Amino acid sequence: MIVYVYAIAKNESRFARRWMDSMAEADGVYVLDTGSTDGTPDILTGLGAHVTAARIEPWRFDTARNRSMDLAPADGEILVCTDLDEVLCPGWRSALEAAWRPGCTTARYEYVWSFNPDGSDGMKFWYEKVHRPGVCRWAHPVHEVLRYTVPKVSCHVPGMRLEHHPDPDKDRGDYLRLLEMAVAEDPSDARDRHYLGREYMFRGRWELAVRTLKDHLALPGAVWRPERAASMRYIARCQERLGRREEAELWLLRAAFEAPEQREPLTDLAALMARQGRWPECERYCRRALDIKERNMNYATEPASWGAGPWALLARACDEQGRTEWAANCARMALRLGPADENTRQRMEALANKG
Repeated sequence: MIVYVYAIAKNESRFARRWMDSMAEADGVYVLDTGSTDGTPDILTGLGAHVTAARIEPWRFDTARNRSMDLAPADGEILVCTDLDEVLCPGWRSALEAAWRPGCTTARYEYVWSFNPDGSDGMKFWYEKVHRPGVCRWAHPVHEVLRYTVPKVSCHVPGMRLEHHPDPDKDRGDYLRLLEMAVAEDPSDARDRHYLGREYMFRGRWELAVRTLKDHLALPGAVWRPERAASMRYIARCQERLGRREEAELWLLRAAFEAPEQREPLTDLAALMARQGRWPECERYCRRALDIKERNMNYATEPASWGAGPWALLARACDEQGRTEWAANCARMALRLGPADENTRQRMEALANKG
């Protein structure tokens, strides 16, 4: 089975060697360089990659990825698309070959998008950027996805893991423009509208984020419940920032009903109650969240809901209600799971010692 890797690159010299090492199990590596000025093409070529330079103007990710896909030789049987700030863990090739079946068009595998401060997995979900050649093309200016021209048949690859180790200083200045372009090109696309609303939220444009996320929820294609619940949670965050606490609470309750299998709406509700000093309700939502044991592997999940966070909130709620022993037990659990920040860790240590 012939397996090729393809990618796009621009000024990735700091990641080039690490990336090439992780792609070494492939039969060939093909890179479209879109304007590097830091020597990335020379580094990649020296390490054995086939590099082609091209300018993509106006810039859009789908065009660039399709150009890079077309660089792979015609005899390839499986194509693997990655970015240079990502790493495929050793053994990925054998795991992929073992799982691949005749008729498959794509492979589904674990993608770790972020890591917690202690190095454990943060946000992670199933990914599908491995595919058979000639059956799909990339679409959308940003948050690009593969659109298939044949029925999509996916195989699950349990031993394949891709990790994202990004450059924290990388410029995201063009990201919003590309999202706005995507929505303008296809106003009916629910996923792009959701991402645009989220980006407005990230940039503190609260009212615009609320309007955009409500527009997402009103789209006929907005039917995936985890994404709908995420839009509701983001609306709640914006409403709280705008001083509308009751609205925020109502949107979080809607999110909890929309996706009852997810912890995130419940932990957001617990945190909102804590900020308002409503400790019995904070405790109730924490306990309901912790009753959910299975973490869904999709991009709408958030690491804070699956680590020490709910236990730390529960410890505070119990302490505020005078239940010292319960608070201490919950604090010890939070400490075992590794609080995300130093202030929480110190607070949990103090509560654990009280009991």
